[in-house]
Amino acid sequence: MSRPHRWLHAFLDVPAEHADTAARFWAAASGAEIGAPWPEHPEFRSLDPATGSRYLHVQRHSGPPPLHLDLTAPRVDAETARLVALGAVAQTRFRWWQVLRSPGGLPFCLVEGTPGRSRPEPVRWPGGHRSRVARLVVDAPADRYDAECAFWAAATGWSESTDGRRPEFRSLRPPDSSPLQLLLHRLDERDTPVRAHLDIDTDDLHAEVRRLVALGAAVTAEHNGSWVTMVDPIGLPFCARGCATPE
Repeated sequence: MSRPHRWLHAFLDVPAEHADTAARFWAAASGAEIGAPWPEHPEFRSLDPATGSRYLHVQRHSGPPPLHLDLTAPRVDAETARLVALGAVAQTRFRWWQVLRSPGGLPFCLVEGTPGRSRPEPVRWPGGHRSRVARLVVDAPADRYDAECAFWAAATGWSESTDGRRPEFRSLRPPDSSPLQLLLHRLDERDTPVRAHLDIDTDDLHAEVRRLVALGAAVTAEHNGSWVTMVDPIGLPFCARGCATPE
């Protein structure tokens, strides 16, 4: 078995006309600054956190999906071969990253790793509460859920856990250095594509929801006081989750 992946990036893939709006919202939501366009790839911009290393990015993109993830690997081609053997489908190879799809069809990339990264700390907001974008949720329809869970557990090498009270969720916890956990969510749907969204953890859910609404988000549903589903100003879904200590 390969060593666990140590870093996970999240990319918001949005049409060019909405890219600035998405970048402004997610920078404000995460307490980050919007970085300059990447050299040689101006369609990408990173959100630079106040502490730690960047892990959230915005890409000008003309089609679905609205979110994909990147895993780092010291040897991209060797890791691509391993993931293809697990059921991934390899697509375009760029100079320093490889595009793939999971068995359920979720796009992701393998990218050359950079040593010395550190996970950003939660941001303390005026009023005292804290929050951080802490989780990428893979939303899988019921007929693809088990295969998707097995793939991501083997692909990442991360420890797996379940909650008997919520059997539709399965967590993959990374090494402490990684900025994002993975949560696998079984949908009631069938025969639909696997997709993904972000979760924001906070120690004061009501205060955090008020803050995000003031930034332009909208509430779509509340769930027993534990989490709130929302959409950002361009309609991308995400969740805010209450927890004792945001990581």
